[in-house]
Amino acid sequence: MIKFLLSRLQSLRHAFRGWRHVMQTQRNAWIHAAVATAVLIVGLWLALPPRDWAVLILTIAMVFAAEFINTSIEAVVDLATQEHHPLAKVGKDVGAAAVLIAALAAVLVGLLILGPPLWQKIVER
Repeated sequence: MIKFLLSRLQSLRHAFRGWRHVMQTQRNAWIHAAVATAVLIVGLWLALPPRDWAVLILTIAMVFAAEFINTSIEAVVDLATQEHHPLAKVGKDVGAAAVLIAALAAVLVGLLILGPPLWQKIVER
């Protein structure tokens, strides 16, 4: 049992090392973090119901997961080849497109969840 727990702890260390790498090397991850922070602050201000929080948290996680997977794809492609190979470009471009799709979906979810109560608060003033 101890061996199992120690291996899980080691897995967490690896995961947090990967998280730190993304946050230290990817400018877009900082943009995602800033926007996510703003969304969370607005959500607190609007006193959103639990279901809206669940959707926002899942949406934020989806964007970060896409960014992390894209970063891993880029690292593996860079490891596999130093030359400009057409398939390497496809791999990197498709990874970037996944992040774009997640980010665009997040904007729509944010507008749908935050838009109406935010508009109501603005109009009430």
